[in-house]
Amino acid sequence: MSASNNVTPNDLSAFWMPFSANRQFKKAPRMFVSASGMYYTTADGRQVLDATAGLWCVNAGHCRPRITEAIQQQAGELDYAPAFQIGHPKAFELANQLSAIAPEGLDHVFFTNSGSESVETALKIALAYHRVSGQGSRFRLIGRERAYHGVNFGGISVGGIVPNRKMFGTLLTGVDHLPHTHLPEKNAFTRGEPEHGAELADELERIVALHDASTIAAVIVEPVAGSTGVLIPPKGYLQRLRDLCTKHGILLIFDEVITGYGRMGTPFAADFYGITPDIMVTAKGLTNGVIPMGAVFVRNEIHDAFMTGPEHLIEFMHGYTYSGNPMAAAAGLGTLATYKEEGLLTRGAELAPYWEEALHSLADARHVIDIRNVGLIGAIELSPIEGEPTKRAFTAFRKAFEKGLLIRTTGDIIALSPPLIVSRAEIDQIVSMIREILTDLD
Repeated sequence: MSASNNVTPNDLSAFWMPFSANRQFKKAPRMFVSASGMYYTTADGRQVLDATAGLWCVNAGHCRPRITEAIQQQAGELDYAPAFQIGHPKAFELANQLSAIAPEGLDHVFFTNSGSESVETALKIALAYHRVSGQGSRFRLIGRERAYHGVNFGGISVGGIVPNRKMFGTLLTGVDHLPHTHLPEKNAFTRGEPEHGAELADELERIVALHDASTIAAVIVEPVAGSTGVLIPPKGYLQRLRDLCTKHGILLIFDEVITGYGRMGTPFAADFYGITPDIMVTAKGLTNGVIPMGAVFVRNEIHDAFMTGPEHLIEFMHGYTYSGNPMAAAAGLGTLATYKEEGLLTRGAELAPYWEEALHSLADARHVIDIRNVGLIGAIELSPIEGEPTKRAFTAFRKAFEKGLLIRTTGDIIALSPPLIVSRAEIDQIVSMIREILTDLD
């Protein structure tokens, strides 16, 4: 459907929008009606350059033929199949292809419908694994301050973003948190991995001393914390965390909902940092954001621990009506084919140096107090308006949309994650437009 055939609905009141300033939006709606490649088209026919891959998910760019064709064919062939006790070929084919690109040893995949569901699944697998392994006393879950692990109760319990937690009561019990690794006084304007802060991983030893390792099931971290403003792990931090988890028999879960599928210039952040977790959480780029789907990868030993007892019994009492949905599986296969044909799982490595130079050219721009980057991810932190936190960045978001650029803001931070098909010229355009916006920003 062309943009000219799409109009803003007469009544916007029924849809309670997620993570949105609903009242502000409905006074001046921002509507996309079509998309192609690197660009959205608005209801009034303007082109908007996508500097955020939608919501960190459209890694291959918009409306890619392989994915579209896969979905169209699947819709006319098999629309839905039950996920419990019955399968369909494409779910198994997708799982096989995913295990082939995953870090060695993560050979089993559990399908979900989102990053939030993937996190819940990973936490439940961790708890259940210890139980079936005879260590049922391991029930504690360790997250990290300023972490985002989705919006379900498990995810916000191990998460550490205050506004996401404060309205929802006591959340899960038996949860503790590591400190975040954001040290602006030491690491401001770092290019890539910061030099300072690896020792913060040793806080796990303090938590072990407080609770005893025999009570701790898992530690969950984002290799790069995205939604809280692109917090990049200090050099050596993730390796120290891996070593401590191994030492104490604690499972290490990587939340790669954002970093997975080429965002780091490698298939996964686990590859980028050379560290294999016990469980790896993914979603977003798995289907290029086209149809909701998530995938949780588990170490072979974890999967095999469940495969005991009578064969007619269900080994793991967990799943979703839409786990491995045929339409989503087709989208996933079309996405992986696109990644492979265009080398997108590693293209970010070629662009990362150019991306870094372009972003850091904004160090002298108005209001900028820090810039961070890794792979094809970037953050530009702005000084907040006194007494009005988040307002400066949100104003920048609105001005960017008006000028034809989609950015993402969290707090007073502009977060950037363009589709992996972005060109050098489009990187220049993104940076130039941001400089212009900041120059005119109060």
